Amino acid sequence: MGGEAVSVSLRPFLPADGPPLARLFRESVEILAEDDYSEAQRVAWSSAADDLPRFIERLAQSLTLVAARDGAMAGFASLAGDRIDMLYVHPEHAGQGVATALVDALERLASARNLPALTTDASDTARDFFAARGYVAMQRNSVSLHGEWLANTTMKKQLTPAGATR
Repeated sequence: MGGEAVSVSLRPFLPADGPPLARLFRESVEILAEDDYSEAQRVAWSSAADDLPRFIERLAQSLTLVAARDGAMAGFASLAGDRIDMLYVHPEHAGQGVATALVDALERLASARNLPALTTDASDTARDFFAARGYVAMQRNSVSLHGEWLANTTMKKQLTPAGATR
């Protein structure tokens, strides 16, 4: 992790990616969010992948990118309008530049679409990652999922339009 070159390849989501991305999603929530959410909260959160056709439809309806490292699915992220809807990294690839590569790509795509800003509802686990990228906290939220309350933070980043100088 320290100083090694990271090779992350990105490609568009394909429907066949659904089952492995559902597993990646569950493992990411269960392991990476362990310090920020209780087991019951993580179980409720990861249940979003239980209805596989609906999970696949959600990914297909957004601009979803899949990241691979060394031939393995390492993460995915989706852009729904002007919002980063999902960003998940497999625990084995956490802290290795996968999330950075995914969000860099989504921000470039959003800028190319002349979107003035991006928002996301960042989990407590992801909040510092987004803050370090210039996303500003706008409000705290409490979301009810299957009888559990989960907190997140709506964050926003102003974008530079494509072709504009910084």
